[in-house]
Order: sequence, then C-alpha cells, then structure tokens
Amino acid sequence: MEEVSAEAAAVASGMAPGAGAGGAEGATMKVVAAVDASEESLHALSWALDNVVRPHPGASVVVVHVQHHADHFAYPVAGHGLQYVPPTAVDSVRKTHEENSRRVVSAALDVCRQKQASATAAVVEGDAKEAICRAVEDMHADLLVLGSRGLGMIKRALLGSVSDYLVHHASCPVLIVKPPNKAHHK
Repeated sequence: MEEVSAEAAAVASGMAPGAGAGGAEGATMKVVAAVDASEESLHALSWALDNVVRPHPGASVVVVHVQHHADHFAYPVAGHGLQYVPPTAVDSVRKTHEENSRRVVSAALDVCRQKQASATAAVVEGDAKEAICRAVEDMHADLLVLGSRGLGMIKRALLGSVSDYLVHHASCPVLIVKPPNKAHHK
C-alpha cells in the first residue's frame, strides 16, 4: 500500500494542509468519487478514503454514479428513418439501469463502511462526462476522484476518455487513481 502524508494528500487535493474547503476556517472538504461497475473505480474510492479522507477527519464523501437515459436506446424503423421505442421497452431498460445503479452504489458504500467512512450517494443521469461535471459543480466539490481504466492510446482516441475530459472541464481538482497493477509496475 502506498503511503501518502496528510500534507501530500492536501496538496493533491489543491488545498493547504489542514485547511477546509476554500481554505476557510472550520469548513470541510467535500470529496466526490465517481464510480461505475469497474474494479478500477472501487480501487480509486478505497485509495481516496485511505489517503485523502482519513487525513482530513472533517471531510465529507459523496459517491456519484451515472446512469444513461433510458430513452437513449431507440432504434430506427425500417425505411422511414424514424425512431420508435415501445413504452414497455423503455420501462424495462429503465428498471435494468436502476437495478445496476443500486448494485454499483451499494458496492461503493460497502467500501466506505469497510473503511469506516461515512458517505452519501447520488445517481445522476446522462452522458458520464457531462453528468459528472454538473454533479461536482452542483455539489461544490473540492476534489473529484476517479479510477483510470488504462485505455491504450488508440482506444482513448476512438472512445474518448472520461478522465481526460474531466481533468479539463471539472470545476474542481481531479485525482485519477491508477489500477494497482499499473501503479506499482513500471
């Protein structure tokens, strides 16, 4: 396990050591951890709890998960170019997304309980990049934490990188935590 001093964690979060949000006396740091169904996101949450939250006892943690809009899954009608989604299909997709979100959030909150850290959770809808940006802004986050899946250069160019987008567009500092096998092996 990596050792990071409280001072290094404060510097990584963009705050002066011992300061709260915005450096105001008595204010707390709000850490938002974006999670999905990947092991990388749970590792990032665990790392942040150990290395950022624990050294800042007043810090609050919000676990954020993004689910896609259910109506996003429409299909073209042959020959007309129109899209039609039967209401039963939309309801089925919505229920599946909600069930998946409950599982993801539950796993993240379990990590927090194991680390004896209290946390709240929020599920937001939309494109992951934009929804996380809106969430950290709306929540007035002091630090956004997310995991890196370690996409190769070609996949990142074709698919885009959520972490790359957030580094450039989030309203707060962003901490990207590498997966354990990539963080320790060079």
